[in-house]
Amino acid sequence: MPCIEGKNVLVTGGAGFIGSHLCDELLEKGAGKVVCVDNFFLGKEENIKDALEHWNFVLYRDDCRHFGVMQSVMDKEEIEVVFNMATIALNYSFFNPFDAYMVNVEIANTLLELLKIGAYKTLIHTSSSEAYGTAQYSPMDENHPTNPTTPYAAGKAAADLMVHSFYKVLGLDISIVRPFNNYGPRQNSTGSLAAIIPATARRIKEGGMPMVEGDGEQTRDFIYVEDTVRALILAYEKKESRGKIINLGSGKDISINALLKQICDYYGYTGEWEHRPARTSDVRNLCADSKLAKSILGFEPEISVEEGLIITLDWYKSDGVS
Repeated sequence: MPCIEGKNVLVTGGAGFIGSHLCDELLEKGAGKVVCVDNFFLGKEENIKDALEHWNFVLYRDDCRHFGVMQSVMDKEEIEVVFNMATIALNYSFFNPFDAYMVNVEIANTLLELLKIGAYKTLIHTSSSEAYGTAQYSPMDENHPTNPTTPYAAGKAAADLMVHSFYKVLGLDISIVRPFNNYGPRQNSTGSLAAIIPATARRIKEGGMPMVEGDGEQTRDFIYVEDTVRALILAYEKKESRGKIINLGSGKDISINALLKQICDYYGYTGEWEHRPARTSDVRNLCADSKLAKSILGFEPEISVEEGLIITLDWYKSDGVS
């Protein structure tokens, strides 16, 4: 059985929200070397401030789409395992739909070509529940049809198909992990690409109102980021995951209204909410069936939404976000 300890690992998008937590966990687990490649579109150096203090952490400020760059990094750092976390936030679909689509496809293409020529040994590819689109049945298992509704989601679905086809045709060492809605410390809190939990915390802190798009009854399955990175490492260490697409979620969905109410309760906010029109092409319902993750990875989330939300909001408060 593979073990991450002692392995030279590359994390694409390693200065981002999930990627930075993964870098921290890989270092904690004793990876031989952790190499982060990030163009800092959304990544932040403050996300990896602890990792940068480790002797075996290496940062490259570059674009993971570039074959020559990635080949050079892999050769120099003697990479064995790649965790593909790099992407552009879903909301970018509404500003630059073509790039929101292509970034997912181009990064996957580069990593697959490098895997094919033996530049490294194993790819753990991160997908997104957005590839499914709105639930046709719930909870959604891995056999649920893909019906992406945004360019970001379409790029994720296309990349998954490409990755899976390389596994089937070439027998490459590949696993695909499909997390549902991640949240936790370090998630982007500002601007048009901000996530709902930190964005709501910031609005309340700054004297504004929580904002809901549409009727707020759309539902999501939230998974705490530390649970996600634990599962990603398990996906590498469990050979049974190869060639599979594996959902990561709690199996419990929560409406956006209920989520915002919990955030308001945390801050003691009792004022009005701002209501805006529903977001174009918004997914209505997402809820994961994660039985495959349990059976193959031995994975179940350890942190509930209620518990994780308090941990997250406490972190934003101490970090000065709220």
